[in-house]
Amino acid sequence: MNWTAIWVTCKLASLTSIALLLIGLPIAYWLAYSKWRWKFLVESIVALPLVLPPTVLGFYLLVAIGPQSPIGQFYTNLTGYTLPFSFQGLLIASILYSLPFAVQPFATAFEQVDRKLIEASWTLGLSKLQTFFKLILPLSTAGLITGVVLSFAHTLGEFGVVLMVGGNIEGVTRTVSIEIYDNVQALDYAAAATTSAFLLVMSYTVLLLVYAVNRRVWSVWPQK
Repeated sequence: MNWTAIWVTCKLASLTSIALLLIGLPIAYWLAYSKWRWKFLVESIVALPLVLPPTVLGFYLLVAIGPQSPIGQFYTNLTGYTLPFSFQGLLIASILYSLPFAVQPFATAFEQVDRKLIEASWTLGLSKLQTFFKLILPLSTAGLITGVVLSFAHTLGEFGVVLMVGGNIEGVTRTVSIEIYDNVQALDYAAAATTSAFLLVMSYTVLLLVYAVNRRVWSVWPQK
């Protein structure tokens, strides 16, 4: 078993989840409470990675952060390195790819907070920021847990975006999913089976812990 690939995968999933918690909260708050009539345009953009093929998303990200793009040139001038086929570029791709898995549960949980409680908080003199941290966030714990865990679990199994943006660099961008693919390509089914079983157990354990802590964790996921 390639423990280096496992370490890269866990580091990527952890950093992606943390970043999405910080980035996703303000986006979800705006989506939950904004009254802008064209809000659905932003909602569609956030949800786009759910339906967009990973290779298509990976291609556009590769172009967007490439050395000829403004973003790529700025990063190169700042650090001396390029974003494509680096862990930093892979992290950016993972954040965008898993964005809806965090924002949608966050926003749904915010929407379920009783509006009367929020207005009562304002009446008592608390600002919107204080209301958010003292009232909305505590009442949205299930949604926060769901979003963080889903984004973590989703990142564990990334393949198309990882391969397009990060490539297959040992110790840098080679994740467990790519390791399994390489094992199959080399007809090493025993190694592929071992790594797959490890990833299965790890993913199931993460979800099991969430259900143990909060049995209603899926109640905040949007119902169709």
